[in-house]
Amino acid sequence: MNIALILAAGSGTRMGNADKPKQFLPIYGKPLMIHTIEAFEINDDVDKIVIVTNEQYIDQVKVWCKQYDLGKVRSVVAGGNSRQISVYNGLKAVEELVSSPDDIIVIHDAARPLISQKIIDDNIDVCKKFGAVDTVIKASDTIIRSKDNEVISDIPNRNELYQGQTPQTFKFKIIKDAHEKALKEDIPNVTDDAKLVLSFGIDVHLVEGSAQNFKITTFDDLMMLKALLKLGKTEVVL
Repeated sequence: MNIALILAAGSGTRMGNADKPKQFLPIYGKPLMIHTIEAFEINDDVDKIVIVTNEQYIDQVKVWCKQYDLGKVRSVVAGGNSRQISVYNGLKAVEELVSSPDDIIVIHDAARPLISQKIIDDNIDVCKKFGAVDTVIKASDTIIRSKDNEVISDIPNRNELYQGQTPQTFKFKIIKDAHEKALKEDIPNVTDDAKLVLSFGIDVHLVEGSAQNFKITTFDDLMMLKALLKLGKTEVVL
């Protein structure tokens, strides 16, 4: 079984919108997060969907799921005050749905609505083989490291560098065990599930992402999203 875990519990403070988090902003007649969820709804390999969202929006999200005929959504649960807690809350809801510890869990940011069907398919296929995968794109610019934010400390080899995206996809037992170990060992504020799994000695394999699979973080990102949707240059648009 393949289950998508959609993270829609962020505050979206960098967007500068005081009224509502970015994932709830209307984009051409529907909330941004619905554009994202629809990509998983139409994917033939995704069996079920769990949504983690802000507690005060749970009822509204359930209404949207009915309104937009998102029949694969099985649960909408409250997030926490960190990404780590939100993912763990989602995994507890997923646990009620899985039929095997090897079931595939595809963890994706609701604020990445332009995810392609190929990226979803590749995540599932590679995860079945290796158990843990991360979606990445090659770094196109030279990366500068500075320890004091004033002078260059070093310039890493760009050929070895990638930019991380989501989905991050794992067999259920691997990601659930990693989060429970983090809780037991008091490892707080884990902001990346691949990094968490890697820290416990499990190899994380790479899946090629896409420049279009960017995260909506700023107003400029929002304008880019609208332009791409209007031009119809993504598989998400039906």
